[in-house]
Amino acid sequence: MEKTQNNKAWFLVLPVLVIVAFSAVIPLMTVVNYSLNDTFGNNEFFWAGMEWFEEMVTSDRLHEALGRQILFSAIILAIEVPLGIYIALNMPKKGFWASVSLVLMALPLLIPFNVVGTIWQIFGRVDIGLLGHYLAEFGIDYNYTNDPLDAWITVIVMDVWHWTSLVALLCYAGLQSIPQAYYQAARVDQASRWAVFRYIELPKMAGVLLIAVLLRFMDSFMIYTEPFVVTGGGPGNSTTFLSIDLVKMAIGQFDLGPAAAFSIMYFLVILLVSWVFYTVMTNLDKEEGK
Repeated sequence: MEKTQNNKAWFLVLPVLVIVAFSAVIPLMTVVNYSLNDTFGNNEFFWAGMEWFEEMVTSDRLHEALGRQILFSAIILAIEVPLGIYIALNMPKKGFWASVSLVLMALPLLIPFNVVGTIWQIFGRVDIGLLGHYLAEFGIDYNYTNDPLDAWITVIVMDVWHWTSLVALLCYAGLQSIPQAYYQAARVDQASRWAVFRYIELPKMAGVLLIAVLLRFMDSFMIYTEPFVVTGGGPGNSTTFLSIDLVKMAIGQFDLGPAAAFSIMYFLVILLVSWVFYTVMTNLDKEEGK
């Protein structure tokens, strides 16, 4: 007898599909509509075709914001990934202090983005902030509101403080999954600490490291709230990243067509990078399963 398939289970997924349609697909279609049309308000649209996309592709403003964004993400990954690995390797593996370490590492991740920006905005002020005050006491001319380099350093240090914990916790979870037999075999072979890390710990952390790099790249590439609260994109446009530039274009200047085209291109870049990471992770899992 042929088995009859019962597809009624799909009805259980229907509420999720409806929610996704309203929260993601419909707004996306609205953005696509704005990107292909021009409007002067009153819900009247005029066909523009690919004009806004062509304008964005050749825009010096977009190229400069993209360059700042790529540089910021590269610096963040170069600092947070090695630092997170180092912290995870030195965290207690069991006992009371292991629990304390995990709680302390998780604390920065629980703070809302706007609160993080406000904390560092006050912390770095020369007049009332501890960091700005003591740097001035040591004769260091620090002012993130006037000096682009100081603004970049402040934003980078703030992001490292906020998000290195995520990398450390993911790496710590990967280390905890390594059987003790591996370390016992390494001691028998008198392997060096570097050899243990290179041939035992790093391969076992490869999967979680890829997840950490993907999450940190996506977060850093879409960062908005923290730098906007601290610097507002300044001084000048020195910390105006893609997301801040997009908001200024859409809300500040009310250029809805270019902003919509900009956001779609932004979305496609994130989607492409995520797909590359997903492909790498899938291939890595297949190799480990062999």
